[in-house]
Amino acid sequence: MFDFLIRPLRRRFGRDKAFYAAIDDMFGILPHNIELYKLALIHKSASVELDDGSHINNERLEFLGDAVIESITSDYLFIEFPDRDEGFMTQIRSKIVSRQSLNAIASKIGLDRYVISNAVGNMSQKHIYGDAFEAMMGAIYLDQGYDFANRLLINDIFGRYLSLDDVLRSETDFKSRLIEWCQKKHYTIEFRTDHDRSSSSPHPGFYSVVYIDGIAVGHGTGDSKKEAEQHAAYSVSQGTPQALNDESSAKILDRYDKYL
Repeated sequence: MFDFLIRPLRRRFGRDKAFYAAIDDMFGILPHNIELYKLALIHKSASVELDDGSHINNERLEFLGDAVIESITSDYLFIEFPDRDEGFMTQIRSKIVSRQSLNAIASKIGLDRYVISNAVGNMSQKHIYGDAFEAMMGAIYLDQGYDFANRLLINDIFGRYLSLDDVLRSETDFKSRLIEWCQKKHYTIEFRTDHDRSSSSPHPGFYSVVYIDGIAVGHGTGDSKKEAEQHAAYSVSQGTPQALNDESSAKILDRYDKYL
């Protein structure tokens, strides 16, 4: 009730005044538990080791925030598209909650300036900001409640930083489109995905190869199996497969490019 009185005090005085001000500027929030928001910004590469040997970072909050964002986005799309079917809403939701989309939102609100990370290399840093945004939404949910998180995400964040028209025009689910194309053309398709054993990272991701009619036509890596398979399918659409020497592979790519 008295947040409007306390907010300027916490922004101007105290040990965490700069952090309170940053959270207030980004989300319009006066945190009850400031430690949750601090934790949300610690990437696993900068984990803090405790006396018992355990490590703390934002992965648990990221897990929670991912579920919160997906739930709120589902509610949002259910209201925005009362006449569209489940398949349509699922596809749009996957675009909105994709790491690429959340990464862009995190940068637009300025969250990228506060993430604590020791990660090196383009792949390891690719989705750090989107992951931190998920963790921050997990912190907001725990600190402020679901209804507040719902209003904040839909009205303030999606309302200011997300264009549904742009989402509808974009294409990110390359795996589904490639599978659909193979089914129409009566080709077999298989994604063989495993941990990326070539990575020297302490947290290796995944490596996926897509086979069409038994021919390796694309490959990709990612932090999850889903992401690696999307990248593998995308590499096919871009004409950058793992094996282009095979004549039949080139024909498949040519047909797929025309389909896109």
